[in-house]
Amino acid sequence: MLRIAVPNKGSLSEPAAAILKEAGYRQRRDSRELVLPDPDNDVEFFFLRPRDIAVYVGAGTVDVGITGRDLMLDSESDAVAHLPLGFARSTFRFAATSGGLSTVEEIHGRRVATSYPVLVTAYLRERGVTPAGVVRLDGAVETAIRLGVADVIADVVETGTTLRAAGLEIFGEPILRSEAVLVRRSDVEAPAGLDVLTRRLQGVLTAQQYVLMDYDVPSSLVEQAVAITPGLESPTVSPLHNGDWSAVRAMVRREETNRVMDALYDVGARAILVTSIHACRL
Repeated sequence: MLRIAVPNKGSLSEPAAAILKEAGYRQRRDSRELVLPDPDNDVEFFFLRPRDIAVYVGAGTVDVGITGRDLMLDSESDAVAHLPLGFARSTFRFAATSGGLSTVEEIHGRRVATSYPVLVTAYLRERGVTPAGVVRLDGAVETAIRLGVADVIADVVETGTTLRAAGLEIFGEPILRSEAVLVRRSDVEAPAGLDVLTRRLQGVLTAQQYVLMDYDVPSSLVEQAVAITPGLESPTVSPLHNGDWSAVRAMVRREETNRVMDALYDVGARAILVTSIHACRL
């Protein structure tokens, strides 16, 4: 039975539960449940703190888990990213008092506050920068400078609004661009059942990125139309009862839907229909 660690709370929890549900797995009904067997799918879920998941995976206590790439790297565990999941994207940046610092090199000899001390220390070491110290804080990192705890902070940045409200300014290149990942242990053979989990999750991710597009087009214009909708391998083309027309079906990237529909219409296609994909296997 495959043991899967899932975030029990925080920004990773709900989207992780949603993608697993779409992949056909059971989900807990009570947020207080810590363990959830799913014998029909031969898996067992363990609901853990997102920060601890990579540690448990690296130790072999569970087989795989869903956590943030930043949390995985900061854990110093033997866990590695197996599959990017495309949600909970964030950027990790340095910030200081507005107008204070402009380059990472200027951090040399200054105190840095962060919730990710391992990640920050490794990043600065790689660039030959030695801070006066790296202070670990579990939250409210943006107040560290005003409270005199640090001279610089390193934190997850989305819009930067919170930092600006605290009188801080981002500087330097991003430390890391993170997202949710499925992690597994690096130094052991892939556990039984991981291939099925991977295919299911990949199917959900593909379904989120693509739509199914159907349209009718004059048979004489099929080649022009399918050049616009080549699909993943090749579109399906079927003759209509009226032999002068053909029906075409292809997968199209979701964000390109309207542009493709416009292009098809200009070519001469009609009855253009778009359908969401629930799940798939490629």
